[in-house]
Amino acid sequence: MRYQTIVSAETLLNHLPDPAWVIVDCRFSLAEPDAGRQAWLAGHIRGAHYAHLDHDLAGPVTPQTGRHPLPAPDALRHVVGGWGVTPRSQVVAYDDAGGAMASRLWWLLHWLGHHDVAVLDGGWQGWQTAGYPVSPLQPVELPSCYPGNDTPHTWLGSDEVQDALEENEILLVDARAAERFSGRVEPIDPVAGHVPCAVNRPYQINLDASGRFKPAEQLRDEFERLLAGRAADEVVHMCGSGVTACHNLLAMEHAGLSGSRLYPGSWSEWIRSAKRPVAPQT
Repeated sequence: MRYQTIVSAETLLNHLPDPAWVIVDCRFSLAEPDAGRQAWLAGHIRGAHYAHLDHDLAGPVTPQTGRHPLPAPDALRHVVGGWGVTPRSQVVAYDDAGGAMASRLWWLLHWLGHHDVAVLDGGWQGWQTAGYPVSPLQPVELPSCYPGNDTPHTWLGSDEVQDALEENEILLVDARAAERFSGRVEPIDPVAGHVPCAVNRPYQINLDASGRFKPAEQLRDEFERLLAGRAADEVVHMCGSGVTACHNLLAMEHAGLSGSRLYPGSWSEWIRSAKRPVAPQT
């Protein structure tokens, strides 16, 4: 059986000895960018490699990009290959933020054409609570390159988003917290507010009180109400920098609503140009 959305801690435990399973720790803090790696060095799921959001899961920031632009496909293939990922691998990504960072790796691997990747349900906290094995030992990384082909139609650039909105061709879903979406607060980016016509679905509401994903049927009902008759492939996801937006995309896929796309530049790229409209504070 292959896992392509989420996977339970028990299932991962049962496959720890399997060399075809590759585990990646994606813990990261925007406020303290090295904290995730330090946490991984102190202890992680046995055999897990570490993915740094800024260095591994994003490319260089420029005056035209958002805060976490997509990495160059060739660079990403070498990073993934160094972890030992091959087209036959089952990859499991986890973090300590409900999947907010791990879902970025999930999306990036799909972008490379690798679909057997899942986010660990319950994440690091669930693994620890269950008393499953952890280790400070670092796995060996070898020079290698994943042979996948990127699929560019899975994402849109800023101009494409703006044009599609003007033609009412897409539903833009913003995963930021409601207070950021409304423009009442903005702790990270220099401009507050949201893209006109976007709708808000904070990624945290994909989870239940225990920090695990809601049942697929419940997620499907919630997203279908949000879509209000639109097809799943008309949905484009955004957030502050294209990271937590992947959580909503993952939740839709888990709910059986396939085909939505990502706006990687998101709010932090949208506001780079004064020509792009900003909705007033609500």
